Amino acid sequence: MFKFFKLLFLMTLILGSIISISSVSWFYSWLGLEVNLLSFIILMKTPSNKYSSESISKYFMTQAMASFILLFSIMVFMNSLEFNFELNYFSSIMASSAILMKMGAAPLHFWFPEVASSISWNMNFLLLTWQKVAPMILLTYLMMIPNMMILFIITSGIVGSIMGLNQVCLRKILAYSSINHIGWMLASVMCSTNLWMIYILVYSMMNLVIINMLKYWKIFFISQMNKIKNNLNKILVMMNFLSLGGLPPFPGFIPKWMVISSLSKSLFFFLTFFMIIFTLITLFFYLRITFSSMTLYTNNSMMMMNNSYKLFPSMLALLTFTPVVFLSMMLM
Repeated sequence: MFKFFKLLFLMTLILGSIISISSVSWFYSWLGLEVNLLSFIILMKTPSNKYSSESISKYFMTQAMASFILLFSIMVFMNSLEFNFELNYFSSIMASSAILMKMGAAPLHFWFPEVASSISWNMNFLLLTWQKVAPMILLTYLMMIPNMMILFIITSGIVGSIMGLNQVCLRKILAYSSINHIGWMLASVMCSTNLWMIYILVYSMMNLVIINMLKYWKIFFISQMNKIKNNLNKILVMMNFLSLGGLPPFPGFIPKWMVISSLSKSLFFFLTFFMIIFTLITLFFYLRITFSSMTLYTNNSMMMMNNSYKLFPSMLALLTFTPVVFLSMMLM
């Protein structure tokens, strides 16, 4: 059932992010983040989900802590204009840490998987995609500290890959996958803002398709992957998860290829090698998900087209195939 207040707060959620990234003052940027926070908390509350209150408390406390640190760093930054460069450097470190905590980058990720595992699929999509847009753009406005950025990129790669290995909840797997992708996004921000925009766009499309599929079949754990009966649906799920892992020639490989190329041109060879190695680990648990859907016993027959065997109806599934055409054109 459609509820008007959800549309209203979805609009204020988007408005808060737009205010944050388009303002000329850091105070108004902080204000936009707070509007975004309050709107998202209201959207998280669902009467049918008994864990929503717990997830709201965890999300609010973490975001409030990050907002306090950001506001304090803004005050320090304003005072630093009258003193010396070192205070400016210190305030940039504090503001960057607060923004990275807001988006869930490791090692400040402690709240992210727990919140993601307790909310609906629709809220998961917003948490994994839109809630990263404003903090990531604000990060580009700050003084870029390469050593700090490299530290967060490496820790996000390690945590996102290693911690996802022992998970059976698909929402937690997507959360740890998002932490790994945050490392790639931070690397793309170091190279170019346009490169980050391409990465977040492709990543959002992949998440949109995967979350739509899992929501359609009401799948929350790996053991429930046998709900997918049709062979074509199984292949479609497999292709989307492999695309999320960045396996060529799927669409998810295109932005990673561009990031690898930009990092190599900037002589970050060790960082590039490190990120590729830990992305291979994420591919392992994506393959585990696809193997469970492909190999668990179901009475498959392509001639059976009843309700349990119908194809995934969304036209969003075409997003799995169309970027492969563009990749082929680029290679020609």
